Amino acid sequence: MYDLIIIGSGPAGLSAAVYGKRAGLDLLVLEKNPMSGGQVLNTYEVDNYLGLPGFNGFDMGMEFRKHADKLGVVFKEAQALSIIDNGASKTVRTKKEDFEARTVILATGAEHAHLGVPGEEELSGMGVSYCATCDGAFFRNKTVAVVGGGDVALEDAIYLARTCEKVYLIHRRDELRGAAVLQEELKALSNVEILYSHVVTCIQGEDMVESVKIKNLKNNEESTLLLSGVFIAVGIHPDTGLLKELTECDEGGYIIAGEDCATLVPGIFAAGDIRKKPLRQIVTAVADGANAAVSAGNYCRLLYNS
Repeated sequence: MYDLIIIGSGPAGLSAAVYGKRAGLDLLVLEKNPMSGGQVLNTYEVDNYLGLPGFNGFDMGMEFRKHADKLGVVFKEAQALSIIDNGASKTVRTKKEDFEARTVILATGAEHAHLGVPGEEELSGMGVSYCATCDGAFFRNKTVAVVGGGDVALEDAIYLARTCEKVYLIHRRDELRGAAVLQEELKALSNVEILYSHVVTCIQGEDMVESVKIKNLKNNEESTLLLSGVFIAVGIHPDTGLLKELTECDEGGYIIAGEDCATLVPGIFAAGDIRKKPLRQIVTAVADGANAAVSAGNYCRLLYNS
């Protein structure tokens, strides 16, 4: 019986592990992927984390994990399949075994949204990518497109413009949604062309991406762009399936939990990108992890004293 099981080891989960371990909790971290760090691993440059401007995202993720390792946090590579609320204890079921704990912190993060157009799934990994920093090097001196208009899309376009011959930014609205500073930087790049009020209707190619069909939403005219890669940055979906039947989520699927990260189920907490909140950044995920671990510790003390 653990005091705490943390599901997920991105910034929120690793922060919770550090705070939980320092508080003396007997805890276990379950991570379905071979590497900790979450989405930050795919971020080329983190420029808004206090005190570490311009820090490489992969290196940041490794430093977060190193901190937890230094404290002796126990990690196990396993995918949680379900959480059972037993009242004073919780059961986390994985494919191979079950784990028991007094509290659980869900820090499973979010997944990339897809366009849902023909050719997207078929050419995934063959020119269709959801991570510019992961795959951008394969498209040096080539023409690519980024789909989206938020911060991630703008950051991807700026990053790709450093090495690609030409970058199209395709956005369904008539104005970008990303931060003003990113918009200014993007618009100053001579090899970037912004296509407002356009959507991708089809991604084409045999063994690799060769072109995309796009439609102008104002006049319904269709055209084709010849290119080698498509980077999709149209949002994320919270990975909250483990708790959807146990607690309340908003219309977007985000778990409703306050700043203490407590869900409606006593002893279960939600931290990071899965929690309903106005801002989802590395710094807010780290803060959630700290709050969730403190809340879990307080809950354990109540159980011990009851």
